Amino acid sequence: MSKLTQPNPGYAELVAAMQVYFDGLYHSDTERLRSVFHPDAIYACTTTGALTRMLMPDYFAMVATREAPAARGEARTDNIMSIAFAGPVTALVTATCSIGPKHFVDLLSFVKLNGRWQIIAKVFHYDLATP
Repeated sequence: MSKLTQPNPGYAELVAAMQVYFDGLYHSDTERLRSVFHPDAIYACTTTGALTRMLMPDYFAMVATREAPAARGEARTDNIMSIAFAGPVTALVTATCSIGPKHFVDLLSFVKLNGRWQIIAKVFHYDLATP
């Protein structure tokens, strides 16, 4: 992960939540992902020109059926690009990672509820690696 300066007391908690997120994606581990996503979160992308939108049950089902990047021995490319706080309980994290030939830029909106940071919206773009 990148070394960003700590601008807010919630910074370290967000970095920890992002590590759970990255680990969940890399291992296709829906339990880890459930712990960092709010149950009512949305997943959205328009990279293909059409809106792809899912709620968490569908997203977790998709993750559970794909082969984990870890199982394929893929190199990890996880990186936090920025963390911006809108207030003490609202933040936006921009992150990058890869799964197979897809290189993602994730915009993750976080809210802090009941003392923990949770992703309430995942909006992303991806590019395909050139062969």
